[in-house]
Amino acid sequence: QVKVVESGGGLVQPGGSLRLSCAGSQFLVAYYAIGWFRQAPGKEREEVGCISSSLGSNNGRVEYVDSVKGRFAISRDNAKNEVYLQMDNLKPEDTAVYYCAADLGLRTSCPGNSYDYWGQGTQVTVSS
Repeated sequence: QVKVVESGGGLVQPGGSLRLSCAGSQFLVAYYAIGWFRQAPGKEREEVGCISSSLGSNNGRVEYVDSVKGRFAISRDNAKNEVYLQMDNLKPEDTAVYYCAADLGLRTSCPGNSYDYWGQGTQVTVSS
């Protein structure tokens, strides 16, 4: 069964760091675009960033929403079949449920994807 599973959320103080993991099952994360999203209470879901496939001219290009540029970094470990979201200098406004999603369609670059498979989400709370 194809699925993605997030892990690594938790409670952290402002200025702290967390790393979220997104594990792929029954597909290879290297071949597809993977997106990271978040949804805070009372707000719409927001795409935080994405990583294109490792193949061809995509070369694992990453994109970020302006609010996290310079603080968040997306990476991929093809051997472990995982994608990561490293979050540094966290702020209270980063508090949300974070999701990863995989686009297993023909579009291997991001952004602008139609994501097929979503994880269950992991809570990130930034508070003192």
